[in-house]
Amino acid sequence: MLPWADVAAQISNSTGLPFVVEKTASIGGGCINETHRIEGAGRQFFVKLNNADSLSIFQAEAAGLQEIQRSHTLRVPVPVCCGKNKSRAWLVLEYLEMGNVSSSGAAALGAQLAAMHRVSFEKFGWMRDNVIGATPQINSYSPNWIQFWREQRLGYQLQLARINGYTGKLQTQGEQLLTQLDFFFPGTGPAASLLHGDLWGGNYSFDCTGQPVLFDPAVYYGDRETDIAMTELFGGFPAVFYAAYREAYPLDSGYSIRKTLYNLYHVLNHLNLFGGGYLRQAEQMTSRLLAEIH
Repeated sequence: MLPWADVAAQISNSTGLPFVVEKTASIGGGCINETHRIEGAGRQFFVKLNNADSLSIFQAEAAGLQEIQRSHTLRVPVPVCCGKNKSRAWLVLEYLEMGNVSSSGAAALGAQLAAMHRVSFEKFGWMRDNVIGATPQINSYSPNWIQFWREQRLGYQLQLARINGYTGKLQTQGEQLLTQLDFFFPGTGPAASLLHGDLWGGNYSFDCTGQPVLFDPAVYYGDRETDIAMTELFGGFPAVFYAAYREAYPLDSGYSIRKTLYNLYHVLNHLNLFGGGYLRQAEQMTSRLLAEIH
């Protein structure tokens, strides 16, 4: 049973304006949550639904959207409220009408992402853990980026892979890589930039005015190259996006190697979420990185 009466009551309480659900429409696109548009008295909201034990995940997503919103750089759907009853949890967001991509919109996405990446913090990580897909993403603060990436990103995913039965070459070479991460970071290392954290082509769009919008974040503070690397992993970002980003915030030459290190995290996550179809890709990426060292 859909929890519309409870959702409406919380919207009323959160906004200070009475709200009653008069119309609903299911929206496709998500593989983890149900998504709906709800309407009443000329107001619309976007709602994500899942099991009641998903409340903390929705709370982390809302906090991540608010973190990006406070940066005054890229538009995100504003969180309205999140809550649960005995059977369902929900996240209510501002409903945004989406429009079409344009070259000017894609350039704005690049420039505004660069501005977001200039928002920094004194430590790597974030104030709370969240998820990357359906996998827990650990964000405990660390003053050292290499240590953070070793322990809370690659090391954590390799541990999950071992639990899931992926041993052998992946673990042997993975452990070897973890001991030699310093090679990829000559100099002082990166700043702790505000990151979207899950920046693939399905997690951005453009509103009806053509301005870029980000959603479904996995926010933390880390090396900005991790966001850019993920845009290249599955594609979906036009050349004008990269040109505008690099003009606003040029990338270091070492990025061409580090992007494989950063995307290995996401490929390992896909291995853990979706199975052995990603094993060969993960092994090849690990071998390629070790070959850079030797």
